[in-house]
Amino acid sequence: MKKRQLGKSGLEVSTLGLGCMGLSFGYGPATDKSDSIKLLHAAVERGVTFFDTAEAYGPFDNEELLGEALAPYRDRVVIATKFGFTEGKPPLGADSRPESIRTVAEASLKRLKTDVIDLFYQHRVDPNVPIEDVAGTVKGLIQEGKVKHFGLSEAGVGSIRKAHAVQPVTALQSEYSLWWREPEQEILPALEELGIGFVPFSPLGKGFLTGSINENTMFDKTDFRNTVPRFSEENRRVNQGLVDLLGSIAAGKDASPAQIALAWLLAQKPWIVPIPGTTKLHRLEENLGAANIELSNKDLQDINEALSNIEVHGHRYSEQAQKMINR
Repeated sequence: MKKRQLGKSGLEVSTLGLGCMGLSFGYGPATDKSDSIKLLHAAVERGVTFFDTAEAYGPFDNEELLGEALAPYRDRVVIATKFGFTEGKPPLGADSRPESIRTVAEASLKRLKTDVIDLFYQHRVDPNVPIEDVAGTVKGLIQEGKVKHFGLSEAGVGSIRKAHAVQPVTALQSEYSLWWREPEQEILPALEELGIGFVPFSPLGKGFLTGSINENTMFDKTDFRNTVPRFSEENRRVNQGLVDLLGSIAAGKDASPAQIALAWLLAQKPWIVPIPGTTKLHRLEENLGAANIELSNKDLQDINEALSNIEVHGHRYSEQAQKMINR
């Protein structure tokens, strides 16, 4: 597995990371613990060094899983986790008060069975706490040796600049994929200017860009995609055109739609590190194969031209969840 640096921070990680949320939370019942550990070990063995979790995934279950599974490889991997929700529960709202950040850091260190958090993200901007105070608190944790790098998630350019002025931001994690390109407007230029890395979550459109989901797919009752407008039956039917496009491109490259979607992201900037998630070994191997796919300038031009004729339907979050994204 090739490596990439997240901006100018010096933090080097595998070209593709692993988003671990789905092992414990969000997409239906949690994966069997032993199976999850096997998958995480398989990822390390295949060269993945970048693992993404959060106290909110469970809450707490996902951090505990990674702490146990990655303990034998701790010196070989970079673990990113997040703070910023009341009691680790997004429905209860944001909480990035300095004392809360410190409490979460101590608890995460214990759950992750480590003495330092490699990358500590603010999960969502807290409108009630100045971002300078958040950055200053994490700066203190870095000075104390409890955190190595500071990150933000779904933050806007204004928040990024203010935070970066207090404590350099290593990475921004936000949604970015072939069916959500909003970061290209303001976020990517700002990150390039400031030397900040970008970690796209949901790089496969929460599974839709793999081609394994269609209008007839039935999600588990606990799967959060049931609440996402973009995943309504009608919108899945209308958005199928994007998957069909990926399929036609993939066929010419002897690849899968998922691999083309990931390769496209990797081709955008050398400091972009997507974190696709999966619970299945064959999907892990498929995703990692994207790192070996080279898209030419003509390929990228053809994809962009084809996408210009496709309108993606449906919001990416429910109305309630959208309120948590404070740009």
